[in-house]
Amino acid sequence: MPNVKLLFNHKLTGADLKKKKAWLEDQSKDNKDTSSDTHVDKKRIAEKEISFDLMIGADGAHSAVRFHLMKYARLSFQQEYIDTLWSEFHIEAAGPSVSSSIDGFKLSPNHLHIWPAGDFMFIAIPSMDKSFTCTLFMAEMHFKAIDADPSSLIPFFEKNFPGIVGRLISAEEVRKQYDTNPHLPLISIKCSPYHYASSAVILGDAAHAMVPFYGQGMNAGLEDVRTLFDILDTHNAQLGPNPSPIEREAARASALANYTALRTPDAHAINDLAMGNYREMRSDVRSPFYLLRKGIEERLDYYFPSLGFATQYSRVSFENQRYSEVQKSVKKQGEILGYSGFGLVVASVASAAALAWRWYRR
Repeated sequence: MPNVKLLFNHKLTGADLKKKKAWLEDQSKDNKDTSSDTHVDKKRIAEKEISFDLMIGADGAHSAVRFHLMKYARLSFQQEYIDTLWSEFHIEAAGPSVSSSIDGFKLSPNHLHIWPAGDFMFIAIPSMDKSFTCTLFMAEMHFKAIDADPSSLIPFFEKNFPGIVGRLISAEEVRKQYDTNPHLPLISIKCSPYHYASSAVILGDAAHAMVPFYGQGMNAGLEDVRTLFDILDTHNAQLGPNPSPIEREAARASALANYTALRTPDAHAINDLAMGNYREMRSDVRSPFYLLRKGIEERLDYYFPSLGFATQYSRVSFENQRYSEVQKSVKKQGEILGYSGFGLVVASVASAAALAWRWYRR
């Protein structure tokens, strides 16, 4: 669009959210001192001063905008690195010579594949080229144990993730990918508020970075954009035909305050849901009680949709219900199923006792 200017390789180094000015460093190659002489005093990269109406920080978990926002807003901030690292693996497409393939895939392309192992797991997700992108999620101590004894890697995979080594990935490739691909941390961030007055707002990972176990990080960020623009449009529509700059500022400040109030509970909820889903994926999926509840919810949703039952996963992944409302709905469902199950147990015990008493009397 003609009124959009893109500046690549620029670093935000300062921001005055009251005066609405920001300073950027041009870090492109042409602007850097490439002198190899360490005794030469290198000039500091020249800064550009810009003025702005509204600064939108969509700059990730380690947000520079959020850093400067903290200087002006009374921003509560919580950052957590969970004791889990992740490393990526890759399963190649089956190829035409493999007769047992499923349309060229080595595994069913219609499922998320999980190898749960209690406190860690391996997952495989199908890609358009018929390969699978895989991820090993595991506590740091297990990575350290394997690094200390590299020969234990293949036996570890064979014990905990049966069917991968040899059938899906060769032992040589498992070793190569484990050594080549980095073992990276997982961060979870909660903060509030997301704005300051009418001049700045953060969204996406800058506002609520989350662990990836619900696959909702990008969805939540895009939902931030939709919500923010809906609120801005609503407040702008309430302005008169020729609003003054002061009226525009007031409308934007009110809109950003509404955005914070609306998105904070949802962002905190999906952070918690994503953290909880890690436990479900790595261990609960092997629990008979978990599978029983999930089966009941799925059947009630399919045969009696008017009752409003649905699994937590389907609500989060396939519906447009707010994350905070999903938490409430799932909690209510759990209470109903719990009371119903308790009632069935009591009724069964009472019936058995009545039959036993009648038999004893006879």
